[in-house]
Amino acid sequence: MSRLSLIDLAIKYFRRRGYKIEKNAVLEGFSGLPHSFDLVIRKGEERHLVWIRDWKRTVGVNMVINMDRASADVGFPNPVMVSGKFSGHAKAYANRRGVTLLIKRQILQGLG
Repeated sequence: MSRLSLIDLAIKYFRRRGYKIEKNAVLEGFSGLPHSFDLVIRKGEERHLVWIRDWKRTVGVNMVINMDRASADVGFPNPVMVSGKFSGHAKAYANRRGVTLLIKRQILQGLG
């Protein structure tokens, strides 16, 4: 299963949790700027925007801040970011701001 791309694993993970998934969404923010998201996941009234960063390197706080700002601009609180690894600063920022960080290992465990 780990041969699947991170985006395919994430889709499988969210579907197994009962979310409906929309891929490659571009939403216009209150600022008038368009924002791209890898996934929009929905379950009832619950909706989240998802960015997936399938990188070999650690995702830093700047990416988490950018995603938080983009999701706030389009009016979706509590975004989700999926990657292999996050920096300590990224984790601290996400914890303060209500951004959910998922790592590949958590997704594999959730699917196993």
